[in-house]
Amino acid sequence: MRMIDLRSDTVTRPTPEMRRAMAEAEVGDDVFRDDPTVIALEERAAELLGKEAGLFVPSGSMGNLVSLMAHLGRGQEVIAGRQSHPVLHEAGSHAVVAGASVRTLDELPDGTLDPDEVREAFRDPTDEHEPITGLVAIENANAATMNRPLTPAYTAEIAAVAHAGHGTAPGVPLHVDGARLWNAVVGLGVSARELAGPADSVTFCLSKGLACPVGSVVVGSREFIWRARRARKLVGGGMRQVGILAAAGLVALRDGPAGMIERLAEDHANARRLAEAIADMDGVESPGDIAQPEPGPLDPSRVVTNFVLFRVRRDREAFIEALWRRGVLVVAFPHGQVRAVTHYGIERDDIEAAIAAVSEALAETSLAPVVA
Repeated sequence: MRMIDLRSDTVTRPTPEMRRAMAEAEVGDDVFRDDPTVIALEERAAELLGKEAGLFVPSGSMGNLVSLMAHLGRGQEVIAGRQSHPVLHEAGSHAVVAGASVRTLDELPDGTLDPDEVREAFRDPTDEHEPITGLVAIENANAATMNRPLTPAYTAEIAAVAHAGHGTAPGVPLHVDGARLWNAVVGLGVSARELAGPADSVTFCLSKGLACPVGSVVVGSREFIWRARRARKLVGGGMRQVGILAAAGLVALRDGPAGMIERLAEDHANARRLAEAIADMDGVESPGDIAQPEPGPLDPSRVVTNFVLFRVRRDREAFIEALWRRGVLVVAFPHGQVRAVTHYGIERDDIEAAIAAVSEALAETSLAPVVA
């Protein structure tokens, strides 16, 4: 039985063209900075996002980490969302490796941080008891709120707050964890330059919806990228003939239908179709996240990109297991949620099969105990 894998967009497989490009890639030694394919990828990423330079890294987590290391001195503090990836899902690397603390703020229902709260979160640099604010970080798209994209206007507003500082605290850089930045670009119908422009550094993943086997790119000023490169070396991220991997990224970042960016609209349409179909099913509820904390119907209009988050009035683990037996893979997500993510390799027929499986799994687990 073919499995319909909706656990994450990280399960994507490289396209046939990516595999050919990887097999034929011209390579060098990237530590000596003479791998032409890596150089081309870094330049392409910087061009697309309107920045001076780029840096190819093995993962989004490393991209965020080297960005923090490049921006911050030890003992400084980051202002970030309480449910953001660096806070929850990167093994505390901000503290263990970068030596930075985090001042967390609650995200609003649309995934943003309140600009006034960010302003007030700046520490008083004249108080020897407090850490020194060194960075503001946001996540776009915001995974905790149905992978909701944050607009260019909001990014510009929060950048202005970061750059202005507060009271005696000077301004600081803005870092955007753009693991799924291209979903935000396509979901909003804006350019990547417009979305990334106000930020001082941006990361984005090649290995999620863009279907590459591995890798992320960090972009920013040349001076920042020099520091990030040094940080990458420090944490063991120096790579040699890595053009073999970078070649897939160059395929993904091509313009138009030849690349993988425009194709993300298919994932978004498939996710909306799934949400619209299951929203009417008895037993499916709103995800119970910060946007819809109270029980109620699932609102498909919240599905703007490729995430579908929902709860079931069932034993969640029994429901997930019932889907697995029907060839559909999903995952448990915080706040009692179930997460289904569309991506390259998932077609409309797969979505229709998944819809049928959800209906059957709900019926099968109807007498199971409800999980609060």
